[in-house]
Formats: sequence, structure tokens, C-alpha cells
Amino acid sequence: MKRAVILIADQYQDLEVWYPILRLREAGWAVVTAGIDSKKTYEGKFGYPITVDTHIDEVKAKDFDVAIVPGGWAPDFIRRSQVALELVSEMYRTGKIVATICHGGWVLISANILKGKQVTSVSAIKDDMINAGALWLDKDVVVDDNLITSRKPDDLPIFCKTILTVSEKLRN
Repeated sequence: MKRAVILIADQYQDLEVWYPILRLREAGWAVVTAGIDSKKTYEGKFGYPITVDTHIDEVKAKDFDVAIVPGGWAPDFIRRSQVALELVSEMYRTGKIVATICHGGWVLISANILKGKQVTSVSAIKDDMINAGALWLDKDVVVDDNLITSRKPDDLPIFCKTILTVSEKLRN
């Protein structure tokens, strides 16, 4: 069974957390939500709460196939967690999928894994991504090896489909 971890902090973009949870579970995956603070419940940007399964300190890269970083304002908090950055870096380095959407690219910047990579994000952080060494593209989804990025909630169907497709290719 494939396993995904979704990193959670307050002010996450509600759809960018719940859509991947439901889509991946529908495909038979185990999905774990990991909060970056000591609390158990986080509030989305539009007020939808989530009670996380675990804390980031309990998550090990070896236990997951995919790490997902949603957007909203949550990535600004997630990127301040050294443990979260180490998890994202280790998963990326070991060939596991790292998938971000919207402002999630901030975590990739802080994890220092964008140099020379093709990516996309919400246009508001385009300059940040470019300044981190990425080639930014205005596309609904961009795949560069094991890195998957998307722009906004409208891109969620292709974002999740791409995670499923790339995970199968990496397995073979």
C-alpha cells in the first residue's frame, strides 16, 4: 500500500489538504496528516478544521512514498520547522515524491532543493522560486524527476492524478 504524508499548519488552503486526502484514499493509499506544532487541531484558511494523525517529529521519510505540502499561509509556518525541512529534503534526496501546490513552494525554497529544477506555483511566489534557482513555468502541473508542483486549487485534479501516475512510474 502506498503511503503519503501531508504537512499541516494553521491557515492551510482547505481544498489543497482535503482533496488530496480524499483522492489518494479513494485510490487505496494510506494518508497521514502531520502537524508541525504540538497541537492536535489546525484551522484552514476558510475555517475548516483538521485533527491531525501525528506530529512531524514522529514522521520518518522511510515510511512514506510521497510528501505533500499544501498552500494557503501554512507553508510560511511549515518552512520554519527544521524537522519538516529535513523530512522534505530527505524524501527528495532518496527519490521519493515531494509534491507542493500554491504557496507550498516556499517549503521547497527553504529546503534548498530548487536549483535547476522546473517548477510552478501560485504566481505570487514566482520571483521567490526563480531567486531560489528554479525555472518557473506557468502550467497546471510540472514534473521534474520526483518533484511535482502545481499552482492553485483549480489544478487539484491534475495534481493528484500526476502524483498517482508518477508514483507508479517510480515504483517500476
